[in-house]
Amino acid sequence: MLTVRHLNFNYPSSRPVLKSINLDFRPGNIYGLFGKNGEGKSTLMKIMTGLLFPKTGDCTLDQVSAKKRSVLGLQHIFLVPEDFELPSLSIATFEKTQSPFYPEFSKEQFYTLIEEFKLYPTEVISKLSFGQKKKVLIAFGIATNTKVLLMDEPTNGLDIPSKSQFRKVMASTVDETKCVVISTHQVRDLHSLINHVVILDNARVVFDYALGIVSERLWFGKPSNSDEPSILYSESSFGGKAILPRMGNNETEVDLELLFNGVLSEPHKINTILKNTHDETGV
Repeated sequence: MLTVRHLNFNYPSSRPVLKSINLDFRPGNIYGLFGKNGEGKSTLMKIMTGLLFPKTGDCTLDQVSAKKRSVLGLQHIFLVPEDFELPSLSIATFEKTQSPFYPEFSKEQFYTLIEEFKLYPTEVISKLSFGQKKKVLIAFGIATNTKVLLMDEPTNGLDIPSKSQFRKVMASTVDETKCVVISTHQVRDLHSLINHVVILDNARVVFDYALGIVSERLWFGKPSNSDEPSILYSESSFGGKAILPRMGNNETEVDLELLFNGVLSEPHKINTILKNTHDETGV
């Protein structure tokens, strides 16, 4: 569906922001796009929507290049940016003026989400808090029912109850026809929501695996003394938790934050284990 091929990008007089990026985003999945601040996550999303043009390479949705900015293409992708400006309109007026552009937009879904977020259609957007404005944009983005929904740091500005509410709403959003890509550096916010992890580091993709493969091949927990030679990565700040090859151990829940830190520290060790599984199974 959404593909990125041989993509390179840098801003004028800056180091490369993205180098040799190749990715496939398929329907029916919620992808977590992780990376430290400044690793190109927002840039990649802007390239996906045609807001920025790569130096080389391309991003295509259903084989149509994002660089063309075609009406048909833009109707099938929506970006919830990290920083945004919304007009000084009521929520209802905003919906009426913006929704006609998206042929699959659902008014019923939008106003159900607005109610879920404890907002009212008559409220003027400019008078809302930043977190409330973000909820309006998230609700609108979901209600567009585009093939691809991109969300850049969507939990920034949300309090703890709202983050939980966001995860609940997103979990019910995706079906086999839609693809969601959520970019964040706050890895723990996407716990139990995503099913595929992509990690950027030093301008490159250093990790790109479904969580099913991760849980099948890696073990997360507090190792015993006999496990120490097999440890791929460990952190005392996690109470002595570590990542090990799963081998004969019981399946454990994937610790996203531990995985993220482990990949940044020991990408070769972790990727080698997962690549061998991928090559063996073809998954």
